[in-house]
Amino acid sequence: MKPRVAFFDFASCEGCQLAILNCEDILLDILGLVDIVEFREAISDTSPRYDVAFIEGSINREIDMERIREIRARSTYLVAMGACACMGNVQARSNFIAPAENYKAVYGEEARNRVQTDETYWPLWSHTRVRSIKQVVPVDFELRGCPVQPAEFLALTKALITGSLPYYPANAVCVECKKNENECVLAQGRTCMGPITFGGCNSVCVNGGHVCDGCRGLLPHANIQAHRDLMREHGISDDLVLNRYRLFCSGEEIGKGA
Repeated sequence: MKPRVAFFDFASCEGCQLAILNCEDILLDILGLVDIVEFREAISDTSPRYDVAFIEGSINREIDMERIREIRARSTYLVAMGACACMGNVQARSNFIAPAENYKAVYGEEARNRVQTDETYWPLWSHTRVRSIKQVVPVDFELRGCPVQPAEFLALTKALITGSLPYYPANAVCVECKKNENECVLAQGRTCMGPITFGGCNSVCVNGGHVCDGCRGLLPHANIQAHRDLMREHGISDDLVLNRYRLFCSGEEIGKGA
């Protein structure tokens, strides 16, 4: 029997799964090695056990916490796939606002009152804060990015089904920017998360004239204070620094204040 691989989604745009589906050549390579037993974006099959479970999306509700724990119990390897699963992503910004106020802003006062008083609605909507997958269950590997890089997905899947984990060096995006001979955007007075963000994306955003927003998450050795000071030295305000930290990384310690 070939290894069984499954894909599950929680709070996300499902862009990581679509990025994989859009790479037919990679999928054909994978299908020769594994049985994909669950993948809502593509098939409706199910299985009682998974050799590898890829999880896209953050955890927002109590029923989501129950579901991810059940998936974890049925999986040999569990992979957090994409920025939502790895860090909470942009939806974790709601952690700085009371849930009731979020409901009011999005759905209006009447909808908020209905959610708070109707027992049939509350289990579906109630949450305390947005969590990454690793804040709820043990994670064996994090596949970073928004969306993920298909080549990294392929390398990881091949490694896991042979009982190993690939090694990705903890280099900053700045390393790739230098290789690609990009002008430093900080020197242009623009914000950039590159010095403290995991590389592996080939600095694709900066290559295209944008800045690094930090979608691949913080390096374990990142010097946050030095990064704050560096942006301030380039005339970037504290409010904008905090805004950049909270774009993708609100679910991490860096998003709590500058």
